[in-house]
Amino acid sequence: MKETLLLLVTALALAGCTSLAPDYQRPVAPVAQAWPSGTGASSASAGNAVADRTWQQFFTDERLRELIGQALEHNRDLRVAALNIERARALYRIEQADRVPMVAVGAGMTAQRTPGSLTASGSSETTRRYDVAAGISGYELDFFGRVRSLNEAALQEFLATEQARDSAQISLVAEVANAYLTLAAERERQRLASETLENQRDAHALIQRRVESGMASQIDLRRSQTTVDAARADLARYTALAVQAENALALLAGGPVNPSLLPDSLAPVASLDILPVGVPSQVLQRRPDIRGVEHRLQAAHAQIGVARAAYFPSITLTASGGVASGALSTLFKSGSGAWAFEPLVTLPIFDSGRRRAAVKVAEAERGMLLAEYEGTLQRAFREVADALAVRSTLGEQLEAQESLVAATADTFRLSEIRFQQGAQSYLEVLDAQREMYAAQQGLIAVRLTRLENQVLLYKALGGGWEGTAAT
Repeated sequence: MKETLLLLVTALALAGCTSLAPDYQRPVAPVAQAWPSGTGASSASAGNAVADRTWQQFFTDERLRELIGQALEHNRDLRVAALNIERARALYRIEQADRVPMVAVGAGMTAQRTPGSLTASGSSETTRRYDVAAGISGYELDFFGRVRSLNEAALQEFLATEQARDSAQISLVAEVANAYLTLAAERERQRLASETLENQRDAHALIQRRVESGMASQIDLRRSQTTVDAARADLARYTALAVQAENALALLAGGPVNPSLLPDSLAPVASLDILPVGVPSQVLQRRPDIRGVEHRLQAAHAQIGVARAAYFPSITLTASGGVASGALSTLFKSGSGAWAFEPLVTLPIFDSGRRRAAVKVAEAERGMLLAEYEGTLQRAFREVADALAVRSTLGEQLEAQESLVAATADTFRLSEIRFQQGAQSYLEVLDAQREMYAAQQGLIAVRLTRLENQVLLYKALGGGWEGTAAT
């Protein structure tokens, strides 16, 4: 018994001494070391490090913060992502448990009756056996790292699931912010259309009176009517778009949204925290989606070790030790000790190339994940570069659009004065009014684009580098 236990302990100590999985080295990022020129971003890295930012720090509007918090708590898609983490954690624990032998204790009794025709004495015999034993069953000695590689693969898949959840949270925060901004813009457009419609109706009534007094023609009246109808159509369209944006926000928030949290215009959210971008492109490797692909790549390395280990013998142990007796009263008396030790060595001799094909499959999957990792990095780099390119021109666009609104408003005001003085036709007034209205709508669009660009940068840069805060 002592010799058997010593052999068992020695075998367990030697198990798992090696691994056939290839060493993992992070692939070289297939992107530039700095952002493209013309994006307004510096290539410096040391002096321009980005401070850690959570979504609470980035989004400064209190109502938007509350909506994001509601979404993070109640959004169903994010809940599914969180449950996927729990599932992956449980699977990892299952794989981890295979590295330690499972010890079980059992007690049993076996009774057997043999008829007299089968006994030497010619009379029936009844035998009983009582057993109490502890042991392990089917435990694999991991000399070649197969179990350890399986455990490593499960760990990396679990970590990838965690990164997927973080990525889903960042995406949700960005989607809520964009839906909030869209609703604010649509309501601002709706209000502008309503004000324009009211002004057009007043102008139409004025033209009607001028026609009745012979100071204007029916053509002026018809032209005035077209502007009223156009304003009515715009008001109806923007009203529908505002309702749709509100519905989208409710879906993301996971339930009805308190009306007091809904924005009326873009003005309250015009102060998003600005993300500095004077950092090297390697920072993209901190994005959750990229880290998730890298964990899956590491899992693929481990799976190669699993496939390679199949070339070597598989050694499993079944052992038990305890007491046994033919009578319950003598079960624990001296001399009733019993033990069993059953090692099993298995090595396939001929498998028609199955093991070699399994290694090829594992290596091909590693290659596919390597390509996916590099492609994800390249797409992330482009996302940030595109957002930076837009950002570098938005200030000039906004300034030009504000100047255009002021110029068209003056033109419209002067056109009205000249029309009332009879110096020009009403057609010129209508043209000036349309230009002013279009410029005002354009200003809302540019302001929305500027804010959406900041949200896009927040998302593209990984949600503030260190991920989002816990909720």
